[in-house]
Amino acid sequence: MKTLTLAQIYEFQGLKEEALEIYKEILKKDPKNPDARAAIRRLSGMRRHFLGVNEAMKGLFERMESEEEFARFERWLVQL
Repeated sequence: MKTLTLAQIYEFQGLKEEALEIYKEILKKDPKNPDARAAIRRLSGMRRHFLGVNEAMKGLFERMESEEEFARFERWLVQL
């Protein structure tokens, strides 16, 4: 059963896309649901803001071998 609680749990665990899909399903069933509407606006804005950034840094994260690369990744995380 897809509920606001499940979507919130996904969101808090960093599973933003999964949470967004649940919020959209909730909104289809209840178009006036204020919590789902707010969450969709919030998550959609985050997705636009960070579009492409995560893929580039994911590559760095997967191949980090030096302290310099680790420091670069850490600086990027702090900026978020």
